[in-house]
Amino acid sequence: MPASVRSPPKFPFARPEAAVPPLEYARLRATDPVSQVELWDGSLAWLIVKHKDICSVLTDNRLSKERTRPGFPELSAGGKLAAKNKPTFVDMDPPAHMHQRSMVESLFTKAHIDSTRPQIQKTVDSLLDEMIKKGGSTPVDFVEKFALPVPSYTIYGILGVPLSDLSTLTNFAAIRSNGSATATEASNANDALLKYMAGLVEKRLSAPKDDLISLLVNEQLKPGHLNKDDVVQIAFLLLVAGNATMVSMINLGVVTILQHPDQLEDLKKDPVKWSPKFVEELCRYHTASALATKRVAKEDVVIGGQAIKKGEGIIAATQSGNRDEDVFPNPDVFDMRRIRGKEEALGYGWGEHRCVAEWLARAELEIVFATLWEKLPNLKLAIPFEEVKYSPPTKDVGISELPVVF
Repeated sequence: MPASVRSPPKFPFARPEAAVPPLEYARLRATDPVSQVELWDGSLAWLIVKHKDICSVLTDNRLSKERTRPGFPELSAGGKLAAKNKPTFVDMDPPAHMHQRSMVESLFTKAHIDSTRPQIQKTVDSLLDEMIKKGGSTPVDFVEKFALPVPSYTIYGILGVPLSDLSTLTNFAAIRSNGSATATEASNANDALLKYMAGLVEKRLSAPKDDLISLLVNEQLKPGHLNKDDVVQIAFLLLVAGNATMVSMINLGVVTILQHPDQLEDLKKDPVKWSPKFVEELCRYHTASALATKRVAKEDVVIGGQAIKKGEGIIAATQSGNRDEDVFPNPDVFDMRRIRGKEEALGYGWGEHRCVAEWLARAELEIVFATLWEKLPNLKLAIPFEEVKYSPPTKDVGISELPVVF
């Protein structure tokens, strides 16, 4: 069939195996860096696969993040439905975006997050100590015992969730994000979390504390800048947005470093030196949130030499940008010793919508990988690498259970 009439490929593409990114990305980077793909409902969108073009898409205010605009590319029926909900700052354009984002940003600056590192360290230590106490000669699920509680407990602490509610909430979060729950179970867990957050906002209205929900209540809700639903939605967003991604990155990090024993030896010898470099490479090599950077054109634009019309959807494939040969030599090799210049990976997105909690995520991952092998020097998988269960091949890459021994 001539290329001119070939129908666009279906998107999302599938990973060929394990955590390997879809092979189509490398082919498109070489031959067709701005091309059309067909989505689940038959609609078409433009797929952007080169690092430089992705950066330009994610900093172009002629493109919109508002999901209610005609032509905005949703990747599933569920996404289309969710787009009707009242948006939070992640789905807003300027000036509304920065106006709402700035309400929470102060608690996620690098300086503020650095001040919470001792607390994160304490969480990591106590979870690992608990694992050691129970013993590791028979397989334990690393996700349940460690990878899920670490980010959950940390964000709960920032939001102001009481310690006594941690296990209930973590259970809801697990049901909501693990692939094996039915749609009804996941939806019920979602509703339970929203209801919980609404109750917590009520409590902070009458008895504020030193936490993020109290900050929103005192500075935004009471003066009338936000209503109660807005505060609940923002708190809920911060609770769930990064949680599944963080769980995936911790698990992917464990599997990846075990597959590179020479790099693991360096990490064990000097965790303070190597954990930031390991995390930097981990967030380039694995893009656990690769399907979120979508836009729709508000006017006719040209991207990477390709004319895109007003109302056409655009998907910036950050996972592909992270493996761009023109930016990262030998991109398919995991190498924490990689010499890096000013170029940046796209694991946290790019531009003004870059992940608000990036410094928190980096701090958690650095502390996890600096501490893990100090406490559990013999940690290894209880199954062969080939038997690790990854998320479905067209979904974001992740691991929802990981049997380990130590």
